[in-house]
Amino acid sequence: MTSEGGFGEMGRFVNPDNSAFQVALNSKIYMDKTGLLEYTNSVLDTPEAYICNSRPRRFGKSYTANMLAAYYSKGCDSEKMFDGLTIGKSSDFKKHLNKYDVIHIDVQWFLSSCADIKSIISYITQSVFEELKEYYPEVLPNEVLTLADALSRIRNSTGQKFIVIIDEWDILIRDEATNKAVQEEYIYFLRGLFKGTEPTKYIQLAYLTGILPIKKEKTQSALNNFDEFTMVSAGTLAPFIGFTEEEVKNLCEEYHKDFDKVKKWYDGYLLRDYQVYNPRAVVSVMLKGEFKSYWSETASYEAIVPLINMNYDGLKTAIIEMLSGGEVKVNTATFKNDTVNIQSKDDVLTYMIHLGYLGYDQNRKTAFVPNEEIRQELTLAVESKHWNEMLLFQQESEKLLDATLDMDGDAVATQVEKIHDDYVSAIQYNNENSLSSVLAIAYLSAMQYYFKPVRELPTGRGFADFVFVPKPEYRNDYPALVVELKWNQTAETAMQQIKEKKYPDSLRGYTGNLLLVAINYDKKTKKHQCLIEKVV
Repeated sequence: MTSEGGFGEMGRFVNPDNSAFQVALNSKIYMDKTGLLEYTNSVLDTPEAYICNSRPRRFGKSYTANMLAAYYSKGCDSEKMFDGLTIGKSSDFKKHLNKYDVIHIDVQWFLSSCADIKSIISYITQSVFEELKEYYPEVLPNEVLTLADALSRIRNSTGQKFIVIIDEWDILIRDEATNKAVQEEYIYFLRGLFKGTEPTKYIQLAYLTGILPIKKEKTQSALNNFDEFTMVSAGTLAPFIGFTEEEVKNLCEEYHKDFDKVKKWYDGYLLRDYQVYNPRAVVSVMLKGEFKSYWSETASYEAIVPLINMNYDGLKTAIIEMLSGGEVKVNTATFKNDTVNIQSKDDVLTYMIHLGYLGYDQNRKTAFVPNEEIRQELTLAVESKHWNEMLLFQQESEKLLDATLDMDGDAVATQVEKIHDDYVSAIQYNNENSLSSVLAIAYLSAMQYYFKPVRELPTGRGFADFVFVPKPEYRNDYPALVVELKWNQTAETAMQQIKEKKYPDSLRGYTGNLLLVAINYDKKTKKHQCLIEKVV
């Protein structure tokens, strides 16, 4: 092998070919994310060239790693491949195309190919070293050095810098969380490759991708020179993590799918200013046409059941509240990116954000269930462990829904009161907003028949509250509900306000039956009052 001039022979891990990325290009639906290469080109050989981009399963991590390898690797000629894509229009497209020695390590692959987990680091080192020795026989001795030392020697003799791509970088931190010795050795390996003055001489670009951000204790000191792009803070890379709204709209037109329905089912991740969709689910619904959860096939489902059953104060109420369409405040700063030392409700919720089971609003610092797909998954996870709280709660919630559909205002008022007293002790009524939090939870059982309630924005004095639109298959049996809340006024005022405001936007064009539900809470008497009217 030679790395001088043209396209030398390719290796498996050193200067790989572009066949893995070709597989992505061959798929029926390929979404062009080569704009990411414009960003990596702009940071090559700078302090910002150390990137850790974490995202959930099914969000195209390996696609990205394969794309970077195909673009930068000297082991192939990828001009035709990228020419018609976004990066092909960039002014420095050819300047960096297939110009670098690339090392591409997929830790998951090494883990599954390694007979003994204890020897995984030496297995990775040996595999990469053997290929490097074929490229640079004069520079490297026969005995295996650390990978860091090998790269340092090559750079010193030839001036050659490297692009290092590590896919599933966190799997030894995440899944081998109990094996301390392996973790220590791995962290030592990463520190040698990326930390200190010497690596700045031989690293052109380092790109790590996995599910978790960099662990806050041990790994952090090894990798604190990395820029992090995560589900909590995606920064410049937001449009390259998942599918954007624009991309999904175009797919819906091409595949004749109802965009609003796709949005309800698979949207909901909020990254910077982008609404982001789960790519695997969107591709599946386009090609298979079936609206369902494509999620449980992933192994992270096993992780979620024990998580939501942890006995932290307020965790179960928070899950119930989010399943009902509410948002919950979360402090993401306490989580150490470590799956062994989870110590609070906030840690659990933050981990669920990284796993893709919750969305996160960076401005409001709140977590929420992003869409119908995830709501179904979380409901399954909750039911698989039979939370007594949840079962009893669902019964109370069903009574409330029945009373609403029977237009029995007194029974609705009684039921809301009961749910508030029994389940939502944490929420004190002191304004319309906390009343609406209780109501969001109270109507949880409606989720079976209705889409996630639309929270109309506050208008003037009142929070309009909630609009429940039935799923298409229940439209003949269940009316849409508009619920208006008042605090220290009267149910009559609330009803008047619904009528004056006409109907909320989310019901424009809706032709089924409609119930108007007006609820008032009197702070002095601590009593609820409810009026219900039918509109045909």
